[in-house]
Amino acid sequence: MDLYIYYQVKDADAAPLQAAVVTMQAALTRDHRVVCQLKRRPEAKDGKQTWMEVYAATPAAFAATLDGAVELAGLSALTAGPRHTEVFTDLLPCA
Repeated sequence: MDLYIYYQVKDADAAPLQAAVVTMQAALTRDHRVVCQLKRRPEAKDGKQTWMEVYAATPAAFAATLDGAVELAGLSALTAGPRHTEVFTDLLPCA
């Protein structure tokens, strides 16, 4: 199961949010062996950027682990609105 989480961030909060997410993802990689990515759309709109966190091949119940990590990192104070989570699974196993 792969998780894709997208949200918006004000331009002014981008640097502290990036630092917080990078630190959080490093801990998740270390503690749960999850491959993490942080992405953003190239353009900002109305002073906000759209960001996406990607967590590939996550173990069962990882979503709850991620929720706890997000709370511990204080990410909600730096985002402009809610985080939206999409879940995808592989159609065919990789060869």
